Amino acid sequence: MPRFAANLSMMYPDLPFLDRFDAAAKDGFKAVEYLFPYAFAKADIAARLKANGLQQVLFNTPPGGSDVAGFDAAWAAGQRGSASVPGREAEFRAGFAQALDWAEVLACPRIHAMVGLRAEGASADIADATLIGNLQWAAAEAAKAGRDVLVEPINTRSIPGFHLNRQDHAHRIVQAVGAANVKVQMDLFHCQIVEGDLSAKIAQYLPTGRVGHIQIADVPARHEPGTGEINWAHIFQTIDQVSAECGWDGWIGCEYNPLDTTAGGTSRGLAWMQKYR
Repeated sequence: MPRFAANLSMMYPDLPFLDRFDAAAKDGFKAVEYLFPYAFAKADIAARLKANGLQQVLFNTPPGGSDVAGFDAAWAAGQRGSASVPGREAEFRAGFAQALDWAEVLACPRIHAMVGLRAEGASADIADATLIGNLQWAAAEAAKAGRDVLVEPINTRSIPGFHLNRQDHAHRIVQAVGAANVKVQMDLFHCQIVEGDLSAKIAQYLPTGRVGHIQIADVPARHEPGTGEINWAHIFQTIDQVSAECGWDGWIGCEYNPLDTTAGGTSRGLAWMQKYR
């Protein structure tokens, strides 16, 4: 059966961030992910994880900047990472070092290295070369702590100009890096919008050993499964079948905006998940 992780940046929007850990555990989740932890004290998040018996399975590197205020400002300004941006290598390394510090305290095995928008005037080849170089450095640093580094293809509608959009491109990058701890974050929402053919993509890429994490949301509105066009019963059956054949045992992050944003709406919207437990 699929192992689902609650995405606390999107789910439970009616609650303060730290209270979302309690709500997720109450709803039966055993793991959580989110975009960024940096605005909160490490000890506070670690305490919520421990109190609720939750695993932290993923979070992102900073989108830009060099400190918490800079991270927030970068996100607000539309920055979505620096890993592929030539000339910002030092900034990427500083942000990744911050992420490693947090991962140590939170016992998080995976860090999503945000690829970023393609720099103005930079060719795709230059962006690829920058990304590969940054990931090779990050892989070596992460390996010292036993962490994986993930890159995620993003659809062209949600983040226009994002450098990485397709699964095949992401897998070429991972292969070029040549490190066992660099993998692809396979978000089926983005994949459906750009490529479709989800069952074939799952069957193609999970057996490679280069998919470190899956995320889900229905298309087109990015709400919970059952609110859009995807046949989730078939998708989860495919993941189970392929996983059984190849040994994939990753988490599936519920990175969606609940349709009902009123108090308790996220919990009421989890009826889709009960049949898969």
